[in-house]
Amino acid sequence: MGHLTLRHSVIVAAHALVGWALCAATMGLGIAATGLHNALIIHAVAAPLIFANISALYFARFGYTRPLTTAIAFVAIVAFLDAVIVAMLVERSFEMFTSFAGTWLPFALIFGSTYITGVVVTPPGHREPVR
Repeated sequence: MGHLTLRHSVIVAAHALVGWALCAATMGLGIAATGLHNALIIHAVAAPLIFANISALYFARFGYTRPLTTAIAFVAIVAFLDAVIVAMLVERSFEMFTSFAGTWLPFALIFGSTYITGVVVTPPGHREPVR
């Protein structure tokens, strides 16, 4: 895990973008098919599963960043995309960020599933030290 190049950063961001898009599709389809309440439940279950799979692929194939760094990057990118695309452009309101179940729980679950997957998939010599 040496120097992070622009190419490495783009690959990390691309994985986060794919995860975000799958989560957005889950919410969109869930709302259309079942309503907001059920869509939030489905999203809370789907988000960590989506990101566990994406992180497993990322860590097995690339692994340019450590589990903690990757989890922070994925959540930061997802939060940014939610703020710009969903809140600003689609909903024209930041009210979504007042919802624990709709925003903060999925962020926490994405962070946790990415970090845990990274710890499981990343060889021990490449893990960040526990502090």
